[in-house]
Amino acid sequence: MNREKIDWKRVRAVCIVKTMAKAGHFPCKENTKEAWFRSPFRPETHASFKVSKVKNLWFDHGAGFGGNVLDLVVRFYDCRILDALHFLSDIPSSFSFHPQHFVPPENTSLIVKSVNSIWHYGLKTYLNERNVKLETAKKYCKEVHYSCKGNHYFGIGLQNDSGGWELRNQYFKSSSSPKDSTFLSNGCSQLVVTEGMFDFLTVTNFCHDNKSFLILNSLSFIKKAMPFIEFFKDVELYLDNDTAGKDATNWLMQNHKYCKDKSYLYKDFKDINEMYIARKDKTKYSDENPSE
Repeated sequence: MNREKIDWKRVRAVCIVKTMAKAGHFPCKENTKEAWFRSPFRPETHASFKVSKVKNLWFDHGAGFGGNVLDLVVRFYDCRILDALHFLSDIPSSFSFHPQHFVPPENTSLIVKSVNSIWHYGLKTYLNERNVKLETAKKYCKEVHYSCKGNHYFGIGLQNDSGGWELRNQYFKSSSSPKDSTFLSNGCSQLVVTEGMFDFLTVTNFCHDNKSFLILNSLSFIKKAMPFIEFFKDVELYLDNDTAGKDATNWLMQNHKYCKDKSYLYKDFKDINEMYIARKDKTKYSDENPSE
């Protein structure tokens, strides 16, 4: 790639809040000038990671370092500048550098230590908070213990088709190399496509075993996943109700006529899991206030 042809000013202008969202991190609180996140670099209970929307810069107060959006991606994925550019180019309203088959930078510093059935109380509590049944999670996921830069962590793990793991716990989300989508064939003629692990686990509440599933794990894998999608003549799309999810849904429907957008089912929420969490909270509130 010719570095001289890259508009570095435009690269550094890519919205950090959108970049954090693409990496799976969302603000705990925000206003028109700033947004606060839990640090993507370590577990924490209070948000110490600040993003200035005015200057489009970030600073991790708990660690004492910060920078621009390129610095963020390079540090987060421990990757090359070229890999960071690939990652940023997939963000809506970004600069025009679009490889045909983008593969997200791999987190080579994350090492899986053990994989077992889910038993840890903290993970069971987390599943309950996400309104996912333990028996459902145990059927498709594992409890994965891993190390990253000398620290030990554990989380709910869903294995992808290349042997890597999508990892989630109450405080952060991550993944091990290699990164890929997850295809679960139940020998059915219908396919459900979801963006992430918890969307998939939520959809199984009403789909059960009568459909096959494709968990993208990243919208960047849409083109790579098309051979799986094109095999089916009944495809339901449960992607996020954000700009990236809507764009991906429209692209899939334009390129495969058998795709159907199911996001209307959770039109007032970011994704289907968020809707199920809201249902759980509403039921809990009703039980605690029977007179209302």
